[in-house]
Amino acid sequence: MKNKMLYVSYMFIAFGFMFIFTINAKAYIDPSVMTYAIQAIAGVVIAVGAFLGIYFRKAKKKISKKLGIDENKNKEVEKDEIIVKNKK
Repeated sequence: MKNKMLYVSYMFIAFGFMFIFTINAKAYIDPSVMTYAIQAIAGVVIAVGAFLGIYFRKAKKKISKKLGIDENKNKEVEKDEIIVKNKK
């Protein structure tokens, strides 16, 4: 218990020093850095979207299977026959 309290107090002291001794920086951000940042953000958004799409489909499939819902029930299926006629 004492170690936990000591750890918490050190954490509060560290955060206190962090906020007390901050310095405002006036910096120039190069436009090429911003394009890299935009690409990184877009990549993260696309990856999260793909991840959610894949797992949404898997969850939908499991739920449909558990409830006995067939999504192909009313669809027509064509035969896979290939007819080749030889001309002589």
